[in-house]
Amino acid sequence: MDLISPGYITLILIVAAGIILGKIRLFGFSLDVAGVLFIALILGHFGYFVPNDFLQLGLLLFVFTIGMQAGPGFFDAFRKHGRQLVLVSFIIMSSTAIVAFFLNHFLSIDPNLGVGLFAGALTSTPGLAAIIEISDSPLAPIGYGVAYPIGIIGVILLLNILPKILRIDLKKEEENYIKSVKEDFPDVVGRTFKIDNPNINVKTLAEIELRKITGCIATRVFHKDNAFTPGADSVIYKGDLIRLVGTEENLKKAVFLFGAPVQENIPLSNEYDIRWILVTNKKVVNKHYREINLPSYYNARVAKIKRSGVEITPSSNSCFRFGDRVLVAGEKSNLTKVSRLLGNDDTKLSETDLLPVFLGILGGILLGMIHIPIFGLFTINLGNTGGALIAGLVLSKIGKTGPVIWSLSGPANQLIKQLGLLLFLATIGTQAGAELIDTIQQYGFKLIGVAVILMLIPVLSGVILGHYIFKINFLTLMGIITGTMTSTPGLGVIQEKSSSNAAPVAYASVYPIALVLVIIFSQLLLSFSW
Repeated sequence: MDLISPGYITLILIVAAGIILGKIRLFGFSLDVAGVLFIALILGHFGYFVPNDFLQLGLLLFVFTIGMQAGPGFFDAFRKHGRQLVLVSFIIMSSTAIVAFFLNHFLSIDPNLGVGLFAGALTSTPGLAAIIEISDSPLAPIGYGVAYPIGIIGVILLLNILPKILRIDLKKEEENYIKSVKEDFPDVVGRTFKIDNPNINVKTLAEIELRKITGCIATRVFHKDNAFTPGADSVIYKGDLIRLVGTEENLKKAVFLFGAPVQENIPLSNEYDIRWILVTNKKVVNKHYREINLPSYYNARVAKIKRSGVEITPSSNSCFRFGDRVLVAGEKSNLTKVSRLLGNDDTKLSETDLLPVFLGILGGILLGMIHIPIFGLFTINLGNTGGALIAGLVLSKIGKTGPVIWSLSGPANQLIKQLGLLLFLATIGTQAGAELIDTIQQYGFKLIGVAVILMLIPVLSGVILGHYIFKINFLTLMGIITGTMTSTPGLGVIQEKSSSNAAPVAYASVYPIALVLVIIFSQLLLSFSW
């Protein structure tokens, strides 16, 4: 057995065996990524360990890539659902704190030990750090040590069995989430209109204020057997055919301007084309469409944008983002020039530039070191994890800084995120396995019972509040619960079950708030203990 004593060999063995275990299905149930944790717990109990540096590295990789994945949708989601997310997170946290308060009192548990159980059940290391800062008692870390593995294992098990118990179809929930996203970003479609309105005869598109009135974009006009890409100064005539692109709501407005849509197609001239072009040129990333000005320079127009699987209607304020696919209409010779301008290089998406990852993580570590005063009573800091998450969110929103593109292709993000999660689970599992049995033998099962209850309360209160009262999408709700519990492994379980951004966006929305709330409630539990 000395062969597996070196930490890196133990790590490799845990990950390999854990993945195999996670793939085994019994009665339709499998451990998935949690198999790594259970193998780690067993080896940890027998004295094997993985160096703590792997834990920190894994956690930073996982959380930062979660931030980058969630960033594009985070700010829009928080703007729309922020109050609801914060409310649910606050109720989950406060209900857990209230239960912890009464359990500590009626079971005569030392307040320092009890608040350690509270932070451990929520798997909040920043909460423990804040407790240690205001308390010299060694009991808080012991309570944390008892509850932490229960918090990790319990949440993983609950997230695996709750959908089955509640008979929730996660695939349907994913479809519902995608449908709700499309309500915010409706599909963009094209339609042909025959100009019947005499009031707009012999007028330019600028004069009729097409974009302002309808929100549509004109991609083609057919006049006297000639099809062309119109510009703002293009003149239209009664009887012309005009091809408009926009949402269904926008196209309904166009009916009042032009007349009813027709089934006729505008024939493409030999010189005219419409093609999807991939944005991979770093020089145009983050530039507004009005800066590039394709209509003036290339007589070409962007009709649609596809970003992260969502179709968006372009405007002059739209920005080119790395990895966007844009539908451009114009003359073939000009579209070739536009393709060269925008990049259109698929190989760029398959290349993985790790510089943004490690620069972003470094920035997150520095951000996590900043101490933030809270009401003049105490200070908190986000720590490495919170800093990396915020850095990922903000940088993915910024998109580009100088030559650095703050984005990863989907496969690259998934690979780095999975690697980080595996490193984290293998390390934390050996640490928890080494202490779990001894702690139970020393302090009895009373603390175990309290830890289990405190782990169950946030999950069950979250399900009751979010699923039955607020009717929140279940994937989003699981993101809220794991974010409130700062449970990175829990989020990993959800990500194994769904490829949508529902859970990561919700997790990223409440995680920073949860970091602050757990510290505040930890200090309140110590201050108001009986």
